[in-house]
Amino acid sequence: MRKILRVRAMVVLDGSAPLPARTFDLGLAGMSVTTASKVDTGKPGQVVFEMLVDGKPQIITCRAKVSHCIFSGNEFKVGFVFQPLTPEATAAITKFVR
Repeated sequence: MRKILRVRAMVVLDGSAPLPARTFDLGLAGMSVTTASKVDTGKPGQVVFEMLVDGKPQIITCRAKVSHCIFSGNEFKVGFVFQPLTPEATAAITKFVR
C-alpha cells in the first residue's frame, strides 16, 4: 500500500551525481519520484527526503534500487524498491501510511 507524498527529494545513485527529485508516493516496500533525467533500471542508490513525523520534520534516507523509469508528461517517473530499511525509516513510513 502506498500513500501520496509530494515533497522535494534527492536521488543519489551509486557512482552518480545527486539528482533533484520530487516524491510521488510512499509505502513500506518502496516509493516513486519524478525527475528531469532518465535513470537506469536496476541501479542501486539512496533516496533522501524530509517528512513530518509526529508533527516534526525528519530527514529520511532509504537505500533502494530502481525498479522502473518511464517518461510521463515532461518528466520521468522513477520507481524504487527499498533495500532493508533502518528502524527509524521503517517507523516513520509506518506512521505515515496509516
